[in-house]
Amino acid sequence: MNINSQNVEQIVRQVLQEMSGNSAPATAGSATAPGSIPAKSRAAMLTSLEHYEIKEFPIPELGDDDILVKVEGCGVCGTDAHEFKRDPFGLIPVVLGHEGTGEIVKMGKNVKKDSAGKPLNIGDKVVTCMIFKDDPDITMYDLNKQNVGSGADVYGLIPDDDIHLNGWFADYIVIRGGSTVFNVSDLNLDERILIEPCAVLIHAVERAKTTGILRFNSRVVVQGCGPIGLICIAILRTMGIENIVAVDGEEKRLSFAKEMGATSTVNFKEHGGIEALAGAVKNAFGGYLADFAFQCTGSPVAHSNIYKFIRSGGGLCELGFFINGGDATINPHFDICAKEITTVGSWVYTLRDYATTFDFLKRAKGIGLPMHKLITHKFPLSQINEAHVTNLKMEGLKIAIINE
Repeated sequence: MNINSQNVEQIVRQVLQEMSGNSAPATAGSATAPGSIPAKSRAAMLTSLEHYEIKEFPIPELGDDDILVKVEGCGVCGTDAHEFKRDPFGLIPVVLGHEGTGEIVKMGKNVKKDSAGKPLNIGDKVVTCMIFKDDPDITMYDLNKQNVGSGADVYGLIPDDDIHLNGWFADYIVIRGGSTVFNVSDLNLDERILIEPCAVLIHAVERAKTTGILRFNSRVVVQGCGPIGLICIAILRTMGIENIVAVDGEEKRLSFAKEMGATSTVNFKEHGGIEALAGAVKNAFGGYLADFAFQCTGSPVAHSNIYKFIRSGGGLCELGFFINGGDATINPHFDICAKEITTVGSWVYTLRDYATTFDFLKRAKGIGLPMHKLITHKFPLSQINEAHVTNLKMEGLKIAIINE
């Protein structure tokens, strides 16, 4: 064995840390980052409605296919807000957080590459996508086979177990074998936090493209200018689409929509009734209805309205309903049949969409879109309850938990 002085120093440091109880035991054959890995990790566990508790859990020994990641940050998603308010998935008690990213500090001996074949090493920055479980029809490198919403799990939305470190609202997370992980060391922290929500919109735009209606010269309306709608606008702009009208009820969000690439905006609060609102959208397009529409809110009323914004032969992508938001009322004759509207639904993303998202974020920066401004509030883990209240009050856009 060839052991140089640096190796000896690292080994001695590791032994001393373990003797003092400041480091999790190293697994045989695993790689560990120099420096201290604590014996325990904090995690924000949602223990009841609208209440997180900061708990400490032991950092377990890693299996040969596992990765220990030191969390750097995680966005607060609308799904987290639903869990915080109502627990619609019945997960409590649970460690949430699925828009996370961090640095590899320890790896099992079998971990060599990420899910796209890129090498993985201690110190690399990573994100996770889905956990495949035991579906024999899914292979790690078939990046377009499985949608995350059907048959796969996601860290931050899985039930509590004996490991506990299952979500990104923590100091450390244990990424287990069978998970997908991507090396994104070439992106900064804000960009990495935005990967997951951006992948949702990459998937939606890819679904929209299957209609054959969304083109460079399309007139596109985006309804809803929260983070989802704003990212949608940014993606359309990076595709070269020039004529985008944003619809929302908040002027601050509409103003930001223009920064992200919208040509013009319509505030629905300034127009009484759907006919007046549809007329305002038409006027914003210079007297034409939209060729294509993206419905980015969870409002059934908004879904009912959006058909009125679309021309005959146009297209619609509905992506706003990540949970059951109630029924929408439409007239199938006037809204769909007589206008021959082509409609697609979009649900979360595939692995292929994650890979595309990395390039989108680089392109958005290249053309000067202020993606970093989507993250308007940053809280430490100890203030996670305050972060969620801020999110529910819609006082900002993307709220993030940042670890020091």
